[in-house]
Amino acid sequence: MSTEKIINDWRKNSFQPVYWLEGEEEYFIDKAVMYAEKQLLNESEKDFNLSIYYGKDTGWNEVVNTCQQHPMFGNRKVVILKEAQQMREIDNLASYIEKPLTTTLFIVAYKGKKLDARTKFAKLVKDKAVLISTKKLRDDKIPDWTMSLLEAKGLTITPKGLALLNDHVGSNLTRIENEINKITLNLADKKKITESDIENYTGVSKDFNVFELQRALADKDLAKCIRIIQYFDANPKAGPIQMVLPTLYVFFSKVYMVFGAETAQPKAIASAIGVSPFFVDDYVKAARLYTFEGVENALLLLHQYNLKSIGIGNVNTSSADLLKEMVVKIIA
Repeated sequence: MSTEKIINDWRKNSFQPVYWLEGEEEYFIDKAVMYAEKQLLNESEKDFNLSIYYGKDTGWNEVVNTCQQHPMFGNRKVVILKEAQQMREIDNLASYIEKPLTTTLFIVAYKGKKLDARTKFAKLVKDKAVLISTKKLRDDKIPDWTMSLLEAKGLTITPKGLALLNDHVGSNLTRIENEINKITLNLADKKKITESDIENYTGVSKDFNVFELQRALADKDLAKCIRIIQYFDANPKAGPIQMVLPTLYVFFSKVYMVFGAETAQPKAIASAIGVSPFFVDDYVKAARLYTFEGVENALLLLHQYNLKSIGIGNVNTSSADLLKEMVVKIIA
């Protein structure tokens, strides 16, 4: 079952006594918890029938006692245990989960990890509760997820705008949604987000960013690479070397994988190397321009300059000069 399915069931007034939400991707856990906290009870009921606890500050017995209380002036009591992974002796919740009160909705947010499936408690949770185990989305799945989120809001986005947004925000799904909400507030009646909108409302330059440096390097456009690096030098937050080098290393690692894809079909290559079909042409072009040996050389240079960026084999060279020196060698 998914978080979306749980929320849809709640909207239809279909409830189970216990929900256990666990795993690495906090966004999906937070969505369900936020809905439960804000939407399951009306404002007059919340004072009497909504209880929120935090694992670090609460004992299991206090939570169980609250869960066993009948609702006041309503049909349902909602008990939410946040940060449950920090609760001591959490296994002692077993007695309640075994025989929960049907008028109580008990929601447990167990973030960052999962219960050990081999334990008796984990088996009980799987058997008696609605269990959601979330996983971090792979980087190549983030653009598709972002597109789905935009579609749900009735919006579309240009391919470059999508790349710029994901490059700027990274893989934090909550931040992606927050940035989209911020952009949406400024769109007025527009339904399509462009790279100019990303630039205007998130503070990232549409022309001078890590994504554009990656593309310029893929094209072997040295002049454009230097212009972007000079922009980074003048605007340190736009492209710190600690962010630039790992991004480029991931890019060339995936270009390296193109040679082993054993297919010429763009969609098949995108799937094989783990990137969105929107951007696979950049990887294929780079593989063609650099050849196998050139990509190996690029990866080696990125490793060397990563060491230099933390002071190994380098004393006084600035980050901008290191990047310029590196891209010259990669393109050459």
